This record gives sequence, structure tokens and C-alpha cells, in this order.
Amino acid sequence: MSAGRQICGAVKLIETITGPAGLGRVVLWDVMMTNGKGMKQGAVAAVVMAASLASGAALAQSPLAVFDNLFTGSITQPSRPAAPQRAAVTPASLPAGAQPWSGEDGASGHPLMTASAIRESAANFDNCIASLWPEAARRGITEANFQRFTAGLSPDLRIMDLMDSQPEFTKAIWDYLDILVNDNRMAKGREVLAKYKPQFDAAEQAFGVDRYIIASIWGIESNYSTQIGDRSVLNSTATLACIGRRQAYFRDEFLSALEILNRGDLRPEQMRGSWAGAFGPTQFMPTAFKRYAIDGDGDGRRDVVDNPTDLIFSTANNLKKDGWQPGQSWGYEVVVPQGFNYMLADRGRAMPLGQWEQMGLRRANGQPFPRASDKAYLLAPAGAEGPGFLMLQNYRVIMRYNPAEAYALAIGHFADRLRGGQPFVQAWPRHERVLSRTERLELQQLLAQRGFYRGTPDGQFGGETRQALRSFQAAIGAPADGFATAEMLERLRGR
Repeated sequence: MSAGRQICGAVKLIETITGPAGLGRVVLWDVMMTNGKGMKQGAVAAVVMAASLASGAALAQSPLAVFDNLFTGSITQPSRPAAPQRAAVTPASLPAGAQPWSGEDGASGHPLMTASAIRESAANFDNCIASLWPEAARRGITEANFQRFTAGLSPDLRIMDLMDSQPEFTKAIWDYLDILVNDNRMAKGREVLAKYKPQFDAAEQAFGVDRYIIASIWGIESNYSTQIGDRSVLNSTATLACIGRRQAYFRDEFLSALEILNRGDLRPEQMRGSWAGAFGPTQFMPTAFKRYAIDGDGDGRRDVVDNPTDLIFSTANNLKKDGWQPGQSWGYEVVVPQGFNYMLADRGRAMPLGQWEQMGLRRANGQPFPRASDKAYLLAPAGAEGPGFLMLQNYRVIMRYNPAEAYALAIGHFADRLRGGQPFVQAWPRHERVLSRTERLELQQLLAQRGFYRGTPDGQFGGETRQALRSFQAAIGAPADGFATAEMLERLRGR
């Protein structure tokens, strides 16, 4: 999974739940459902928190790596232009009503996230931007455009708070699904499917990707273009390229944003989005735009913001290149039998549907599996008391679009509802409350004291924490589902 997808995914989820980035701060259940060590903000990083899952603090459950440079070759470097004049912070670069930076050290503890380091980097912002000119030139960006597009940039230090935020409370997956899959969004989705039927027809034929999945992503990412984000992508990625703990990664995003503008695909005012740089109705990061954007109507521009044809084609192309299987579903809700060994519920244990049937799993709606040979893995997002799901290859593809299990489940379910499907059959354990960050930290510490957890307790649940909890549950004779509940915390406390 690429670092870019992780970062973008987390921010996307945050904004999906509360609106444009920075407007709310709620941590999502997915923090507990993604693999890796959440970092909380760079990518679902931490995990998915801060108003979304991966919130600004939840974005990184696994180490972030810089995207490979897509442009190589040696070019004589033009003389470096003078450092751009620092402009006053205006609505052109920062969203109206944006909150100021707290002026505090970041919660991650990273040396580049201390208040003093942030101030020092901010003071050097103009020089940092100017230093990127040689690489911009190697990518074909003209000196005139480099000067034009960077002249008014100013550091948006509020992003440092969003990057290192660690919300205390999270949302349960059932609350997340209630917010995203609702009657109003479904009605709007059906309108969009009808309005752009020719474009969806053409995209389905050209790329083999289910139109309902594309419409679902559009609806969940931006509520059909009504919640895209209000920060300048160029200003946000410039800030992150020069300040904070992910500078190397975001330099590529910033330079890629400049390439998009230099080529004329989009105008600066179109590139507004999340604090991490995702933009457009289906939320492309600049590097993802370069890889997947399509000029669907042949007008010479790849406009994924205001051109529905380009938007639909580009999103379909993204999914196709990530491995979408035409004609296949994303997964099936299943009834898991009593006494089932939940140690088998693991993303790495894919087996034919027929084999799962032999173990007693059945579709919740009573229908047979279309192809018993299709391979799937079992997901039990709410443990033994909630519904189970057998996930196919296309679910993994959705996870590549945004690496959060709750997000991918919402996308698949919303797509099914748009095509006329019914709500999930089985009930969620709504009586269970989601543990606070303080309680999650305590749970990890107690698991470590008992020898089950070998990581560093941080209050962020990833695959290592779930596996440790499963081992503890198995040791006490409870279903080893890895689902963290208040009862399990009490058992660990010895009560």
C-alpha cells in the first residue's frame, strides 16, 4: 500500500464524516481496523482519525514511503529564480475562517514537529520553495509558471495541528456506516447515475469497472461534489513539503501539483481540497492524478474537478489499474456459526468460497454464492457479535483506493444499495461502546504486561494489537475475534 494512498485515505475519511478538512475532530473505528501501526495522520495514519478515520492523526498505520519519481533524466538546470515574495495569508491561500496554529508541539513527538522546529521551518519557507526550482525544471515546469504559481504561497501552520492530532474518542463502524449510507445520499446518487448515464455506460465498457462503485466513491468522498475541501492544494502541499515530518513525501506531491497546473489540466482555483492535498469529487492526490487521470472527452485537458466525463473515466481507470475484476462483487455478508475459530478471520487467509461454506458460513440473505471457486477472506469488523463478511479481490482494490476497512465496507455497501440492494441483514452490537484513546492505551499496556503485545503502546490499534488481543482472548476461552470491548479491558484489568 502506498504512503500516498494511506495519507489521502485518512484525510478523505475525516472530511467525509465532518465536511471539509479541519472542521471537525472525531476518530473513526477504522483506526482499529487497518493494518500497521497507526500514526494518525499521514495516511489513515494514524489511523483514521480526526474527523474521519485516519484522521489527521490517524493516517499512518504503516511507515510512509515517498512515491517513486515519475520523471527521470538529466537536464541542464536553469538558474534558480529569486525566492518568491512572501504574500500575506489571504483567502486565496487559506480557507476563510481557518483556525490559527496552536503554537504547541505536535503529539507525535517527532523532532520536526516541535513548536520551535515548526517556527524555524516556517521562517525559511520562501527559501525552501525556491530550492525546489531545479527539480521543477527537470519535470518540465517553465520558470515563468514556477514563479507565477509559487509567488503567493504562505505556510499554513494549522496543518501541523491537523497532522499530529490524536482525538480521544472514535466512532464505531455502525455509526460510520449510518452517516455515509443514508437515504439522502442514495437519492442523490441515483440522480447522478441517471444524469450521467452515457458517461457511466462508456466508462463501464472501456474499463470494466462497476458504475455503482464509481458513483459510491463519488458520493462518499465528497457527497457528490458538495464537500470537496476548501484549502489550496498547492499551498497545503507546499507547507507540508517545507515544514513538518513528511517533507520528502510532500515535495513530490507539491511538484506534481505544479506539473498539473503547468500542463493546463486544471486551474489553481480548481485545486482546492484537504489539508493533505486530495482534491476533486473523488479526491485525487496530485501524484495519483498523474498516474490515473484521463481526458475522457478529448478536449485536451484532464479535468477531474468540473468535467464529469473526465472524473468518471479517471476514477474507473484508477480502479482498473489497481486490479479491479470485471463482473465480480466486492464481497458478501455472511452468518458465522457459533463456536467458529476467529483466528481464521485474517486478510492473509484467503480461501475459496466453497471452503468457507464447508466451515459453516452462509450468505446472510440465504442466497448461494455465485462462484464457489472465488477466493475471499473473512472480515469480522465488530467481532463475534456482529455480522461477518467474505471479502473478494475487488474489496482489496477499494482498499487500495483508501486503506481503511470501514471505508471500503461503506463503499461496497453503498454501491449495492444504489443498485437496489437491501441493508445488511444482521444487527450490529450497538450496545458496545468504542474505547477512548486513553482506554486503548491502557489495553495495549496490559497486553504488553501479560506478554501478548510487543509493540510500543500508543493508543492506536493496528494488526499487531488485534493479534495480541486475539491471543489473550484465546487464552481465556473467549472468541478470538480481536474486537476491543469494555468487557475485554475489564478482563485484562483482572476484574
